[in-house]
Amino acid sequence: MTPLHRSPLAQPSTVPAVFRAAARILAANGLYQGDFVPDMADREICVPHFLRPMSIVAALKCATTNDPHLPSLLSDEAIGVLALRLEVDGEGPMFGGIFDLEAHVDGWGDAEGRTTEDAVALLEAAAGVNEVAA
Repeated sequence: MTPLHRSPLAQPSTVPAVFRAAARILAANGLYQGDFVPDMADREICVPHFLRPMSIVAALKCATTNDPHLPSLLSDEAIGVLALRLEVDGEGPMFGGIFDLEAHVDGWGDAEGRTTEDAVALLEAAAGVNEVAA
């Protein structure tokens, strides 16, 4: 199933806008820990992936492409900016490749006890900080 057409004006065009859009997606769908979305192979769930709970990285991708699995240059930039702001077990990202940065962000989101509200608050705060910096 394809999502409804979205106006190009509705697409986020800045990193802070991507953070805000991802926060709205997580607030509506919920945070998922352990993978991009539950039942990634569609063995048990028939709901489209963009409507399922998702990880922070999946929400950032979905904010720019309407697909939690499809990256874009803007979502990759947002993932990198967010990864450099986060500490997991007291450390920043180990390497600078996009998969390492994604793993770092999802490591933060996968922490035991992490809630949807925590992830939404993180993205909203990151949006505010990046707006001021820009």
